[in-house]
Amino acid sequence: MTRESWKIFQIMAEFVEGFERLARIKPSVSMFGSARTPPDHAWYKLAEEIAHALSDAGFSVVSGGGPGIMEAANKGAFAGKSPSIGLNIQLPHEQSGNPYQDIALNFRHFFSRKVMFVKYASAYVVLPGGFGTLDELAEILTLVQTGKTRRIPIILVGAGYWQGLIDWFRDSLVAEGTINAEDMDLFQVIDEPQAVVDAIFDHYERRGFEPSQAEADILVDL
Repeated sequence: MTRESWKIFQIMAEFVEGFERLARIKPSVSMFGSARTPPDHAWYKLAEEIAHALSDAGFSVVSGGGPGIMEAANKGAFAGKSPSIGLNIQLPHEQSGNPYQDIALNFRHFFSRKVMFVKYASAYVVLPGGFGTLDELAEILTLVQTGKTRRIPIILVGAGYWQGLIDWFRDSLVAEGTINAEDMDLFQVIDEPQAVVDAIFDHYERRGFEPSQAEADILVDL
């Protein structure tokens, strides 16, 4: 067996640990944002407030486990009533674990980590960030759009930051027919912490947090 083949077992181990340790955190919300945001920045404080509100409302909060917005999310949840979960990734420059994690998982592979962000999430809350944040946003939009995961609230926080991207979605993607106009309804923009919580509850008010049988069958494939 080649060295590359042995990596299969590393990947399997990450999935097994993730499934075993996260299966009981539901309902949960995955939060994203820049690792480079300092603690005195307004976005950091806003992320902390949102995470605290979500935690007190009964949601486990799942973030990247590192600095910046990830730390703010874990910190806010850690101070609340529900678990704070960090999905840490080994990176050469900026990833270091923050101390605000009730459950900390460590990943070497982005794709297995990304599955964990999606599989147990009842909502995505996306704050300003860079390529990694955009990657996670594009991932969940694609999965929902193509029916590969159930419809969940996808909330962008920081209206001014996201407006240019939203305009581009509408003026280029919709205009050129590369997405449908109704795909713009897959996400919403909310800046107030309590309004974020309310939007998630509003989504599930008539259907409950547990997936339907059809949705559960989809989630098995993730």
